[in-house]
Amino acid sequence: MTPERFRTLRAALLRRQPDLTVLADEVHKPHNIAALLRTCDAVGVFEIHAVGPDSGFKRARGISGGTAPRVGARSHRALMPAIKTLKTSGFQIVAAHLTDRSEDYRAVDYTVPTALLLGSELRGVSAEAATLADRHASLPMRGLATSLNVSVAAALFLYEAARQREAAGLYATCRLSDEQFARTLFEWCHPDIAARCRLRGLPYPPLTVDGDLAANPFAVPA
Repeated sequence: MTPERFRTLRAALLRRQPDLTVLADEVHKPHNIAALLRTCDAVGVFEIHAVGPDSGFKRARGISGGTAPRVGARSHRALMPAIKTLKTSGFQIVAAHLTDRSEDYRAVDYTVPTALLLGSELRGVSAEAATLADRHASLPMRGLATSLNVSVAAALFLYEAARQREAAGLYATCRLSDEQFARTLFEWCHPDIAARCRLRGLPYPPLTVDGDLAANPFAVPA
């Protein structure tokens, strides 16, 4: 861990948005997952939520330009519990879905806690998911196609969210709690040591100003 790398990771973490997320319902193609994770990292999403088997998300972490480990992925076995969890936490659920009630994606206020609901590559947003969503939003289509690839659509939605949040000053200050920031920074900087600490039930040691370990967590007391 060089001082320059530490400063880069710390600056990125300072811009993370814990109240902007993606709820991916059965998105399973590795290239879409990898592209989605790259976009989430680029706009500062702290973690995403995935419904269904998470093996695709695990595989994609190796092909997403090194950014995937910096975006957390929380797995859910079913859609209903996932949406309930997010709504209980105060998130609005915005389905990327073209229906009679859809509004232009730029008309949505993304400065409030928002979860972007994405449907699977094959069927899109399911009828159940559409019913549970608070809002439907769609992209303007001026050709013959009626939709875009799921990762491309997600990028457009998320960059609009980032534009609004930048204008509102939400990237200017750290949005994470002190404990969450310190824990995540250590895991980003020293993932192997963090894993060993968790395995042994040890607290993470503090970091120096350059990102080095201030103490050896595995030292045997004299």
